[in-house]
Amino acid sequence: MNLTIARITTRALVGRRRFLLLFPLPLLVVGLTLLAHGLKPQDADTWAPPIVEGLGFGVLLPVTALIVGTGVLGAEIEDGTIVHILAKPLARRWIILTKLVIATAVTASVTVIPMYLAGTVARSGRFGLGLAVGCAVGALGYAAVFLLLSLVTRRPVLLGLLYVLLWEGLLGNLLAGTRDLSIHQYAVTVTNQIAPSDLLHSHVGFPLAVVMSVVYVFGGTYLAIQRLRSFTLTGETS
Repeated sequence: MNLTIARITTRALVGRRRFLLLFPLPLLVVGLTLLAHGLKPQDADTWAPPIVEGLGFGVLLPVTALIVGTGVLGAEIEDGTIVHILAKPLARRWIILTKLVIATAVTASVTVIPMYLAGTVARSGRFGLGLAVGCAVGALGYAAVFLLLSLVTRRPVLLGLLYVLLWEGLLGNLLAGTRDLSIHQYAVTVTNQIAPSDLLHSHVGFPLAVVMSVVYVFGGTYLAIQRLRSFTLTGETS
């Protein structure tokens, strides 16, 4: 990890308007949890699944990762400032790895806290911890995929939304086989492994979730490094 690249990336993320888009969803998760608990404190089995899995894992985590993952490098490609980074005597793998660490850290920090609070209020501290770890695993997987998308297409946000809404959302509910390639499902499975609960329903086994998470992270990172190596100092690919 390169500290200079990390500082530049963090400063760029915080300084852009898209960073403000990260706050409404966490506040919504916490607000709905407190409201539902206040109205029906003994009926968590009814209100917790839509909030925790539907809104938390289904919207908060992937959307946050999409905003951050496509922004840590995509914005620099769009405005041409990527040439300043590529001009430095720095191995491409350290650029990608640093961007991945920052994207994962920011995504996790935004999603882990509200999900932990929601899980603790809905069930227990252990369930909250499980949700937090599941979010961290999902944040890493999503970050690797969306970082790669920012390098291989000019429409990474659109393709990322298609993956989240079409593949994980629509097809994930209709075709059981698509769940094996769903980061959403990996996060849910990890959570259930730490804190088994009837509030979440995982559809893939824990070994598969671990193996596929590793494949997504290492595969996405490797391809992103190879793609960045093909960039010239004009921001074009050779």
